[in-house]
Amino acid sequence: MINTVLVGAQWGDEGKGKITDLIAHDYDYVVRFQGGNNAGHTVVHGDTKLALHLMPSGVMYDDVVPVIGNGVVVDPGVLIKEMAMLSAEGIDCSNLKISADAHIIMPYHKDLDGADEKSLGANKIGTTKRGIGPCYQDKIARKGIRMQDLLDEKIFRLKVKTALSQKNPILQKIYGLHTYTVEEICEEYLPYARILRPYIDETTELLNAAVREGKSILFEGAQGTLLDIDHGTYPYVTSSSCCAGGAITGTGIGPKRIDRVLGIEKAYATRVGGGPFPTEQHFAEDGGVGEEAEVGETLCSVGHEYGVTTGRKRRCGWFDAVVGRYAVEVNGLTDIALTKLDVLSVFDTIKVCVAYECDGERYEYFPQQQSVLFHAKPVYEELPGWKGVDISGCRTFEELPENAQRYVKRLEELTGGRISIVAVGADRDQTIFRDWYRDEN
Repeated sequence: MINTVLVGAQWGDEGKGKITDLIAHDYDYVVRFQGGNNAGHTVVHGDTKLALHLMPSGVMYDDVVPVIGNGVVVDPGVLIKEMAMLSAEGIDCSNLKISADAHIIMPYHKDLDGADEKSLGANKIGTTKRGIGPCYQDKIARKGIRMQDLLDEKIFRLKVKTALSQKNPILQKIYGLHTYTVEEICEEYLPYARILRPYIDETTELLNAAVREGKSILFEGAQGTLLDIDHGTYPYVTSSSCCAGGAITGTGIGPKRIDRVLGIEKAYATRVGGGPFPTEQHFAEDGGVGEEAEVGETLCSVGHEYGVTTGRKRRCGWFDAVVGRYAVEVNGLTDIALTKLDVLSVFDTIKVCVAYECDGERYEYFPQQQSVLFHAKPVYEELPGWKGVDISGCRTFEELPENAQRYVKRLEELTGGRISIVAVGADRDQTIFRDWYRDEN
């Protein structure tokens, strides 16, 4: 039995969907433990690429139970559409379990999310405006509505009435937006209850019972370490706990039950939304010139760097080993999966950030001060590339060009993490498992 937490080790969009989809069949349960439909990951079904936002990747396998844990915030309308999309592709969703304690995203959450972001102007965070933050705010304020409330119409109506007594004045008086009646919301949400009722369960007991029976669990994280509400580049973060510790609070499984923590990193770095990004190679339209603009555009186009959920162009930059070391420490990573190594095959030389400099001081650790991060200048080490060599057909580490092997080994040295999986293309089979990963699994 191996219970594994899988987390993003950068700013999200590291390729977690591919890795989760690749290893999910080794587990009995695949559990989403945080976030909502602000996250997106791509999985492959036959010749079709499917974008999932709430559904755990384990749904792709008939013998795997997909679970949405209590740490997730659920937009029931989005989830139902996703289930319908999967069913249309011949994928069975009947095994899905949804925590009765998961909080529900309400219409006013989405309105408030968009209005709050607009009010920030130039200081906007880059939220997806899907109501995630306001839903988590209500959860922490003990004013949220949970999946179990949806199953009892009397309780649901009471909680909606209480919520609207507070939300409507804010919507109307502060933002000049549409207000809601209890009937409006019940008309939309109570039909969701009829559809989702068979899937709502006591998932904490379900998962702990699975552990007692010797079953294996993959805890599937969304976003990334640097977007964690506590350990990320605050306030330019998401509203949930993206680090490995979030798997504990987001499911109700004790920490002693975790055997492996697998961090997903791109062979370079990307970020969506605002906030500091020391190794960013700005696009020409954003002020980048010369080599910087060329590198940024190349990484974006060759790596197809556009958000699954938003379609936004991702900011791109060189690999940041300072971030890598930080991710190893705060998550307790036992292994790293390095994705998109093939994208770097277009470069003569490849840069890696080994430290930051700010006001004459060198930082080899990830600084917590926001002002330092915003003004940090990356200190680069240059490594020889393997330009023009197609590595997408490599299936063992030894088949990689010597310079590609050196690059991977150097990242291990700089981050202190063991790279067990190397992805050399988008397809499932374009992946290298180093010997010890399979031996230990």
